[in-house]
Amino acid sequence: MKREILRFAIAGLIGLIVDAGVLYGMLALGAGYFIGRAVSFVAAVWATWQFNRRFTFAKGTSKSPWIEWWTYLLAMLGGGIINYAAYSTAILLLPKHALLPLIAVGIGSMAGMTVNFVSAKLWVFKPRSES
Repeated sequence: MKREILRFAIAGLIGLIVDAGVLYGMLALGAGYFIGRAVSFVAAVWATWQFNRRFTFAKGTSKSPWIEWWTYLLAMLGGGIINYAAYSTAILLLPKHALLPLIAVGIGSMAGMTVNFVSAKLWVFKPRSES
């Protein structure tokens, strides 16, 4: 379990980097803080799914990768709602400066991580049942 939590945290760090990078890219393209974050969130979920399915929960599931991806995205929406609420609160309340999006993404990521771990472990990557 400790190894899974550590690997899930590593996946979260990868997701944070992807999230912030895509968000800054979207902001550079003219998207606002909120639309840009919606796009960056999906990119981060994709990145964390790739890592988690290969390293964190490597035993895998009996689901096809396509079904597993959509199940993972759906599962991450629980933590994503908490994540986005914390991000939005930070954007609205903290002073505006160049690092604000990065700080807000970090706050959101920490807020949603526990919900995401539990849903990934107990639902998405539930070990294959022995028959």
